[in-house]
Amino acid sequence: MTEQEFIRGYETEIKYQKHMIDNLGRWFSLFFIVASIGVVLTYFFKSNIQIAFILGLVLIVLGILGMLLFGYGIYKGKKNVTKVIDDFETKLHLSKN
Repeated sequence: MTEQEFIRGYETEIKYQKHMIDNLGRWFSLFFIVASIGVVLTYFFKSNIQIAFILGLVLIVLGILGMLLFGYGIYKGKKNVTKVIDDFETKLHLSKN
């Protein structure tokens, strides 16, 4: 494996992982919207329609759980990208010496 292939491989992996973190961010936004819709339903239908109130509460819970799950995935993903970059820099410095 040449040094150019080595560098290209790491750059590709870092780019791919950052893209996947962006995808997780989109899912996080979706669950934020779900939770927000739940808040709106709960607020406006708290006394009129019981089904809408219960649906609002369910959406709030699902939205918050989804946000926690994908937020944790984003957090761990960013830590992993940092580790890959550090590993890349370490191996690159070792190969130059």
